[in-house]
Order: sequence, then structure tokens, then C-alpha cells
Amino acid sequence: MRRFIVLALTVGLLTGCGEPKVDGTSEESFKGSLSKMAENLPSDQREKLQSDLMFLAFQDVDIGKVLKGETNADDVSAAVYASLNGMTAKEISAKADAVRAERAERERKQAIAEIEELSNRKAQAAVVKSNLEKFEIQKSRFFKERQEYSYRDKPVIEMTVSNGTGQAVARAYFKGTIATPGRSVPWLVKEFNYEISGGLEPGEKQSWRLAPNQFSEWGNVEPPKDAVFTVEVERLDGADGKPLFGGATFNDRDESRLSSLREKYPN
Repeated sequence: MRRFIVLALTVGLLTGCGEPKVDGTSEESFKGSLSKMAENLPSDQREKLQSDLMFLAFQDVDIGKVLKGETNADDVSAAVYASLNGMTAKEISAKADAVRAERAERERKQAIAEIEELSNRKAQAAVVKSNLEKFEIQKSRFFKERQEYSYRDKPVIEMTVSNGTGQAVARAYFKGTIATPGRSVPWLVKEFNYEISGGLEPGEKQSWRLAPNQFSEWGNVEPPKDAVFTVEVERLDGADGKPLFGGATFNDRDESRLSSLREKYPN
């Protein structure tokens, strides 16, 4: 169907002379009138006319209905002919420019709204991060431990944490990174969480020995002896099981999107 309309518009602009208005009463008259309209136009204006016609032709086409079979090619073609009937090249160009401008304005407004939403999330995430940093990781260590009667070593995470948030913490979520200083690519970056038995009250400190699944990525990784294990707090749940401090997040993809939008729409 799309190919049919494109072919009709293209053929109509390639040859012919005469009447400067579109006759959309039939396919034949449509092609003929476009040919006559385009004949005396300079090549650059002819190219713009073709571009404008293509653009307008597909503005009102509901591709979803076409794919579902609710609208056929003949119905779409008739609608295109009717919408352009009686228009001159200048009118077609003006209409296309107006529709493009309306679309650009809609896109601008949507982008501004998204910039505002992302900016607010970034600010909220900064507040959350500041509070999460009060849940301090005082020690973190990852190593493998031999198991009796098993051919696989057991992965072990040892951590010492202190709760300086001022609120009780029932579960903590972390991102662990195993990396060698001086190497740009870490051996493993993996999220994990721990439900704290009895919780961790404000001011309390605990040491944990966690045993990740030996058949998971923790069990498969084989970092060198000089690798360092660092842990970042990503989320804390309170006694009610809900995220403390609102739980707002803002990741690298969000930052990239915000930067891209701000560059395109600086004001």
C-alpha cells in the first residue's frame, strides 16, 4: 500500500504540463495533475513538492488499521487524493511546512516535559544517594573457599557495615564490583541484597558473612589475587519493607538521555 502511494506520487511528478492544481477525483487525474503542476517548477522546488506530498500523504494513514486489514490501499489512496484535491504547489508546501512546524512544537514540548521530569529525578536521586552513603561499608572482601566433598570452591562475601541513616534498616541492596587497579574492565559487576535478621537500628554495626550461589556468576568468576572488591549501597528498605528516602533512581542511561535532550533543546 505504501509502495503504491509512493509510486503514484513519484510518477505524477516526473512528466506532464499544464494545470497547477491537484485533481484528486481519480487516480488517473491525480497523476496527470501532479505532472502538469511539476513541469514548470525548478528542480529544487520539484524535489520539495515531492517531499511535501509524501509527507502529507502519510499524515493521516493509520498503519495499525492497515496492518489489521481494517483499512485497504484503495481507501487510503482515496483519502490522500481527497485531502490534496484543489491545492496548488504553494498551498501544498505551506500546509506541509505548517504540519512539520506543529509536529516540531509538539516534540519540543514533550522534550521539555521529559527534561523537567529527568532533572527532578536526578535531584531526588542525589538526595537519596546522600542518605544511602550514611549506611557505611566499612569493610568488604570477596574470596573463594574450599569445600569438603565438592569440586567447586564456595564464593564468600564478607562485609562490615554501620547504620548512620537514623532509621532502622530491614534489607539492604548492593552493587558489588570485583576489579584490578589499573584495569579498565572489572572482573565482575553484580547486584545482591541481604535481609538483615532483626534489622539494623540507627548507630548499630554488624559484620556479615554471605554465601552467594556457587553456580551463579559469583561462583564462576576467577579474579586474580590483586583484585579488589568494592560495594556500593543502592537501596535500603525500612521496617515496613518500603524503600527509605523515596527510592528515586537515576542511572547512566537517564544521564545520557538528559544530556542529549538538553543539547537539542537548550532553552
